[in-house]
Amino acid sequence: MKITIALLLLLVTVVGAIGFGRAKAKKNKTVADWAIGGRGMGTLLFWFMNAGEIYTTFAVFGIAGYAWALGAPAYLAFCSVSLSYAIGYVLMPKIWRAGRSAGLVTQADFFAARYDAPWLGVVTGLIGIGALIVYVQIQLVSLGLVVSLTFGDSISPLTAHILAGLLMVAFVLFAGLRSAAFAAAVKDVLMVVLVVILASTVASKVGASSLLDIFGMAEAMHPGIGKLPGMDLGAPTTSVWLITSALNIALGNWVFPHLFQISYSAHSPTAIRRNAIWQPVYSLAFFFIIVLGVAALVAGTQPPEGNMNAALLQFVSNKYPDWVIGLLAGTGFLLALAPGSVLLLTAGSIFTRNVVTPLVPNLSERDGLLLSRVALAVFAVIAVAVSLLQKGSLMSILLSAYSAIGMLAPGVFLAFMWRRASAAGVVCGIVAGFIALLAPFAKGYWSATLPEWEPGLLAMAINAVVMVGVSLITQAPGQAALRLGPKAAQP
Repeated sequence: MKITIALLLLLVTVVGAIGFGRAKAKKNKTVADWAIGGRGMGTLLFWFMNAGEIYTTFAVFGIAGYAWALGAPAYLAFCSVSLSYAIGYVLMPKIWRAGRSAGLVTQADFFAARYDAPWLGVVTGLIGIGALIVYVQIQLVSLGLVVSLTFGDSISPLTAHILAGLLMVAFVLFAGLRSAAFAAAVKDVLMVVLVVILASTVASKVGASSLLDIFGMAEAMHPGIGKLPGMDLGAPTTSVWLITSALNIALGNWVFPHLFQISYSAHSPTAIRRNAIWQPVYSLAFFFIIVLGVAALVAGTQPPEGNMNAALLQFVSNKYPDWVIGLLAGTGFLLALAPGSVLLLTAGSIFTRNVVTPLVPNLSERDGLLLSRVALAVFAVIAVAVSLLQKGSLMSILLSAYSAIGMLAPGVFLAFMWRRASAAGVVCGIVAGFIALLAPFAKGYWSATLPEWEPGLLAMAINAVVMVGVSLITQAPGQAALRLGPKAAQP
């Protein structure tokens, strides 16, 4: 039964998404139509598109696994989402206005136009593609776990990853962003239904009298699990870690190329602001997801090889009937496929517009659209290959992706705040930031002197300081470019 339910949910969603996207995108003749839905998404569709990229496999399996393994550090989910939308309320309308006024499609388009430097679009585009491929890993790793739960040993990890890559491509290959928006809506509805079912029954599954009693039982078994640093008293996951990690995620969230690009797709800044106001309420679902992770710990759940990513899957498999397992599996498929398809779509459009077009300036819209679709498929292959080698937790992959994309954050924020910000400043800041993030001597220094601080935030701060210093001694962009900067913030 569980296999039938999971496959049925997946099949109906794939067919519906492709059909919806094709019906709404009959004039899908340009990269802009395909990649940002013709800039016409209303409040409701934009809501699901936006939430679809926040509520991924990490939001369910990663957070639940973190609660199972560490306890209180899972509270990071609450802090980072709330901060992200507070920043998004201010930043996303500015991105939208810049995109509308200059016909921008990708984030790298913005860097090239705002800083009057096409070469900077190439640099930031390549960084964005790399970060997106890392982010796709989260979806593929999780989907492999769901397939193992549903099909057992009848499907190998290689086969599961290949099928996942093919489905991600299928979602958006022809109909583009609109198909992904439909799949995101179905996925979000299923996620809410699933969380309600599990949260309303989980206490009885572990012998607790209420949801809060589950925390009491966990505290009795593992004293201190409900407060930082969590189960491991020697871990660096203190309040400083929570604050710096949440800030790193919040500042990097809308800088991710796919979320930056989604900002262009709204039909008005009002749709963006409405989402930013109400989405933090939606994030209360994290409370129930954390409860489920703690319940798995109380129940003595032991996922295969102690893999925290599989803790919730194993718990549901042990305690619930097949139809619930099938619902979880089907939802898990969509939690991976819908966001993953947008990540690949974004990477494909960046490659065409910001890597190829500067070298082939006369590329037609038709050829550009074809090339974007081919690039999307190629990046799916790369993501599958990389994910098969990935053994880290979903949280560690996520923080790595945010640390990498955070190197573009100073260039985005200062673009809207400071007229003097220059292209040379951006690239020098990026170089300095990556050295501070990746160089062995820097890693050793941070771990020895500031072990509780998120390294990505420290690297971002160094990046910003260097960018400001270099911008002060280099030529500022021309007046035409500045219309996408501070003035873009004005109504």
